[in-house]
Amino acid sequence: MRDVMIETVDLHRSYRVGNKAIEVLHGIDLRVHRGEKLFLCGPSGAGKTTLLYTLAGLERPERGSVHIDGADLYALGRREQARFRNALIGYVFQNYYLLPELTALENVAVPGAIAGRDATAAAMHALTRVGLADRAAHLPAELSGGEQQRVAIARAIVNEPKVLFADEPTGNLDSKNSSEIMKILLDLATEHGVTLVVVTHDQHLAKAGDRTLVIRDGSIHAHAHAP
Repeated sequence: MRDVMIETVDLHRSYRVGNKAIEVLHGIDLRVHRGEKLFLCGPSGAGKTTLLYTLAGLERPERGSVHIDGADLYALGRREQARFRNALIGYVFQNYYLLPELTALENVAVPGAIAGRDATAAAMHALTRVGLADRAAHLPAELSGGEQQRVAIARAIVNEPKVLFADEPTGNLDSKNSSEIMKILLDLATEHGVTLVVVTHDQHLAKAGDRTLVIRDGSIHAHAHAP
């Protein structure tokens, strides 16, 4: 059996609406193996994005633990956790979140700059990997939605992460661009041994992974291995 890259134990996360606490994650226990391509599916509001944010260190759980590559993510101090995420984790958002005043190349280089190094060469390499080397000097407003998502993927992989999280990465794209983006993510994971965790509402796309988990009402209700 492959090594476990991500492990959660009794993960709970809730939000407050007025005086009422609404629990979104109900004691999630999960193991994701090194190099695995895992897809999280389920209805809107099921807790998929909250689970992804919690796995990636973006939202602290009320209870439970998240271990990534053996490290207890929420036991780290704030600075340690930020450095850990920058070095080991890449994250692709549905809405791209590119900085509008920066070129594609400059956007991709941002994680390297945060780590205190000149990442221009690495950023160009990442853009080349997603097929956008010829768009490096363009601003986000000059790129299509599919191209912006490719830039976002390049930014997520510029530091050569061990884990790549993607939250509805094709949610704003047409079917052709959706297929292309998913192929890029899967190929990157395969070629570089990256552990990939993708949230999607598209059951057809999810079949391309190694395993699919169905999240409903904040719990894992079913799982299936892709053929």
